[in-house]
Amino acid sequence: MKMNMMNWIKDTIAAPKKKAMPVLSFPSTQKMGVTIPELVKSADLQAEGIAFVAKHTDAAAAVSYMDLSVEAEAFGSEIQFYEDEVPAVIGCIIEEMEDAEALEVPEVGAARTGLCVEAIKKACEMITDRPVFAGVIGPFSLAGRLLDVSEAMYYCYDEPEMVTLTLDKVTEFLIKYCNAFKEAGANGVVIAEPLAGLLDAELAGEFSAPYMKKIVDAVQTDEFIVIYHNCGSSTVATIDTIINNGCKVFHFGNAVDMRDIVPLIPSDCLVMGNIDPSSQFRNGTPESIYKATTELMSDLCPKYPNFVISSGCDIPALSPWENIDSFFKAVEDYYA
Repeated sequence: MKMNMMNWIKDTIAAPKKKAMPVLSFPSTQKMGVTIPELVKSADLQAEGIAFVAKHTDAAAAVSYMDLSVEAEAFGSEIQFYEDEVPAVIGCIIEEMEDAEALEVPEVGAARTGLCVEAIKKACEMITDRPVFAGVIGPFSLAGRLLDVSEAMYYCYDEPEMVTLTLDKVTEFLIKYCNAFKEAGANGVVIAEPLAGLLDAELAGEFSAPYMKKIVDAVQTDEFIVIYHNCGSSTVATIDTIINNGCKVFHFGNAVDMRDIVPLIPSDCLVMGNIDPSSQFRNGTPESIYKATTELMSDLCPKYPNFVISSGCDIPALSPWENIDSFFKAVEDYYA
């Protein structure tokens, strides 16, 4: 369903009661009776799961599966699939400059990328009462998976040209990928850039921010927005590199205190977060998540109209639905 997303942002900020927007998708596997490998290899199952969550929760938007292995697989990385956890990239495919030079930019449709675009197209046909957001990995986070996550930071110092060349190529692909989701009917993308959350301000300003801005400038329109997600611990220190990337919606993980982050975000931009996906959604109780949600909303909602309660990151597949329901109940009760 097409809509003016810039107006959606303004209307959300102005609304006295705001719907939560957790990154909620993988727990649908419990209700559907499918494994994660079955889900991430089927456009139909993904669309069904996204639609299930939209039907059974009062979320502000439908968010697709945050599988951050998809784009790396398209570039040729080896992927390990797990029964109840998101897939993971194994090893690396770039170890020296010659590897980066030989790296080919895939077309959208390589590996599972076409399947994910098809899933969003089907989901948009099924969900007509709220925006639908696709999930995409960020440029430095994708480059890190191709270079090896543990080595990527060292390469920023020791092999900056190799990192830059890799970033140029992954950014070219991510622009094409985001535009494919736009053509499929999505109202925007959530770009997850967690690896940038480990960089200091200088490195984030060199190896993440300019590439994020290039993507935003190339794909964002009034009808298609980019939501920036970073769940790293350095976001407060690197906030200037984040808020100037062109996005109008920012989502932060629980490695930082939202009470420190929200005051730093421009008042005309939405800022979302950050109930802990692990200690609360996955391993908490209905009582503990209700309390955590209520406390965070009580601290921030009265002062900051641009704050929207959310999970800190992607909610794990095995999170009890009793906890998820309690999260939404806390939001409902707060505004009641």
